[in-house]
Amino acid sequence: MTDKAFTFQTLHPDMIMDALFEQGIRVDSGLTALNSYENRVYQFQDEDRKRYVVKFYRPQRWSAEQIGEEHQFALELLQDEVPLVAPLRFHGETLLTHQGYYFAVFPSLGGRQYEADNLDQMEWVGRYLGRIHQCGRRMRFQHRPDISTQEYLIEPRQVFEQHALIPASLKATFLSATDKLIEAVTAQWHTRFESLRLHGDCHPGNILWRDGPLFVDLDDARNGPAIQDLWMLLNGDKAEQRMQLETIIEAYEEFMPFNLNELSLIEPLRAMRMVYYLAWLLRRWDDPAFPRSFPWLAEEDYWRRQTAIFTEQVRVLGEPPLQLTPMY
Repeated sequence: MTDKAFTFQTLHPDMIMDALFEQGIRVDSGLTALNSYENRVYQFQDEDRKRYVVKFYRPQRWSAEQIGEEHQFALELLQDEVPLVAPLRFHGETLLTHQGYYFAVFPSLGGRQYEADNLDQMEWVGRYLGRIHQCGRRMRFQHRPDISTQEYLIEPRQVFEQHALIPASLKATFLSATDKLIEAVTAQWHTRFESLRLHGDCHPGNILWRDGPLFVDLDDARNGPAIQDLWMLLNGDKAEQRMQLETIIEAYEEFMPFNLNELSLIEPLRAMRMVYYLAWLLRRWDDPAFPRSFPWLAEEDYWRRQTAIFTEQVRVLGEPPLQLTPMY
């Protein structure tokens, strides 16, 4: 039987407002749900017309120690003057509890969308990523995991094999494509890098623009290679990606040296994200929000497309990795 807390069925507006009231916050505006599938996130205004965001963490995902490390990293970055939305303290604590839920309250800071093809903005982001990693290298997460092929490939493969949502007529072909992708990634994966505390999910949607970048959402923070926080910012063809990467790295190295050995991990990391994301959708299928938001997951054509995507990524992994121009 599905745990109702895991699917947030027990989290109601009155409970949320009671949780906030316990911390001395009286909700005056009602709660506006923000776009988040993994957790439940709401924007609101208090009686003093101050705007906040409250985040209720999905039960059974992160432990209190793991969330505490996320919060500590955010507060360290804020202390280092990195523009990042960090949790607020209440009675000295950032991680709060109510009826079995962990939650945190953040200031609501608006901003424009980061322009993924704007090299000037990309340069700013590269500079701040250098500062994030400068902070991240001071120590490692002790409770949060490392980016690894075990978590991102092997465990998802087990989910695929066991899940009934994948059509039986297509499962063997899909699993075969998955196995070939895992084999290709494993052949290229290496650990010739310094493992840092990372943002972990630094895609354009997690960057706002307020006269400079504002980083949000450390929910996927992990230990791993620096390139994990860079590659998701790249887009376009190889020439465009090379120019973007050179822009980011030049700015990044104002604060942190970049290990060029990590460039060969870009496509393996992309493949790992593909596999992990798909397994995440299957793991969350018992949450009623997921069938409503991802109905195509139950269609045969979707799994045919995923098989083709995995096969194409194997081909990409067979190509030479992205390289910088010789001046680097």
